[in-house]
Amino acid sequence: MDAELLLLHVLGENKAWLLAHRDDELPESLANAYFALLDRRHRGEPIQYITGQTEFYGLPFRVAPAVLIPRPETEHLIEEVLKHAANFARPRVTPLRIPPLRIVDIGAGSGCIAIALARHLPGASITAIDLSSDALALARENAALNNVADRIRFLEGDLLSPVAGEQFELIVSNPPYVPEADRETLSIEVRDHEPALALFAGEDGLDLYRRLIPAARAALVADGYLLLEIGHGQSADVTALFQAAGFESIEVFPDLQGIPRVICTQRR
Repeated sequence: MDAELLLLHVLGENKAWLLAHRDDELPESLANAYFALLDRRHRGEPIQYITGQTEFYGLPFRVAPAVLIPRPETEHLIEEVLKHAANFARPRVTPLRIPPLRIVDIGAGSGCIAIALARHLPGASITAIDLSSDALALARENAALNNVADRIRFLEGDLLSPVAGEQFELIVSNPPYVPEADRETLSIEVRDHEPALALFAGEDGLDLYRRLIPAARAALVADGYLLLEIGHGQSADVTALFQAAGFESIEVFPDLQGIPRVICTQRR
């Protein structure tokens, strides 16, 4: 499958074209380019980095080694955010000026979360924060690619520090959560090619949660929600961190494999 995708990438054609021209001879220049890409894939480079593109929540995204490749599991986070955003529905017609729904995405990476939310919540005011300037540059490109560049504020900084003093109805994050102890168990594609800054979070994988959860509580409006993606086996530990920060209403949502994937809490 990867070999076919790379061939289509070199040709700039789709699978239907390939089936109709399966007996065509590949020009030498294209053949050389194709085998060079096959060699990169053979050495473990993710196909998304080779082609420079992927899809997330039905939207196109550019990706590069500066950002984590968007995962299908993170689409569950989008779905839960959209459900909870409905609790802050704004009337279409009102004599009063009601401020827009305010959402902040912590650790924006490629911008996939912020951009998907911007496409599905056209009335929301969305802020995307990342520590990496390279990641933010790519996120801005993706926002333009998906026609939401004018609706997302991109800020560089650590966690919520760029928006100190502001409050939000929804705080969302897919933070680094892989334990350092698991580094050698990861596939070559992940371990050797994706950015460590977006993957690892201390020996137990909880370092970012320990810092983000208390800071998020102070940045939430009354009845605001904090929604986080979590790793396998982390739901109990993250729930305890929520409780230690003063959160009481906590829900955990599984992915399609039944693995706890999204954890949500509300500031009462």
